[in-house]
Amino acid sequence: MTALFVEDAYLSTAEARVIAVREDGGIMLDQTCFYATSGGQPGDTGFLERANGEKIIIAGTVTGESKSEIIHIPAPGQPVPDAGEELVMHIDWERRYNLMRMHTACHLLSVVCPYPITGAAVSETDSRVDFDMSETIDKAEVTAKMMELVNANHPIFTQWISEDDLAANPDLVKSKNVRPPSGQGKIRLVCIGEESAIDSQPCGGTHVSETAEVGEIHIGKIEKKGRENRRFRIRFGPAPD
Repeated sequence: MTALFVEDAYLSTAEARVIAVREDGGIMLDQTCFYATSGGQPGDTGFLERANGEKIIIAGTVTGESKSEIIHIPAPGQPVPDAGEELVMHIDWERRYNLMRMHTACHLLSVVCPYPITGAAVSETDSRVDFDMSETIDKAEVTAKMMELVNANHPIFTQWISEDDLAANPDLVKSKNVRPPSGQGKIRLVCIGEESAIDSQPCGGTHVSETAEVGEIHIGKIEKKGRENRRFRIRFGPAPD
């Protein structure tokens, strides 16, 4: 299966062929623009359009036995396509775009707070990043530094490096507990700034192409989750007075 979103996060519709329908109803396609739940980012929703115009509503997208196996989960009561059938995929673009903006905001936060990441979860309106840190930090100061990066409108792009290159540069991995999947010979980096001047880290998620697309964001709350763990919550819009 070809994961089209890996090279083009802005592809919201594309044609695909049904490879199989699993016993649990999950639909397998030869290629997909639907992102599958991974790395703290939820899977896409949307619909598959049949040749006769009938819609198959997709309530979620997940991975199978491997990251390369992507399964489209229909909502209850949907029609079942046939193996070999040609369909047109439509992701819920507004939802995806908000997730792209939020996921990018999480990367910007990791630049402003250069501590090991112990967990993260992206949602459409409120995301969190957990850091291994004991320092006290002002949320207004963090917000201001993140907005500096947003307003500077740095380019965001992806590039591939070998697993050997990653092993030689372990500091690229910011997550304390999770390592990038290995065995494929190459690792996808998400880079921010000209020549990766702002940031570069392994990530399989979807992101916007310029930091200004993130829009106005703020740190809504910093929670203490242990002696050396702080949870930062990112929200869209200006910080409340």
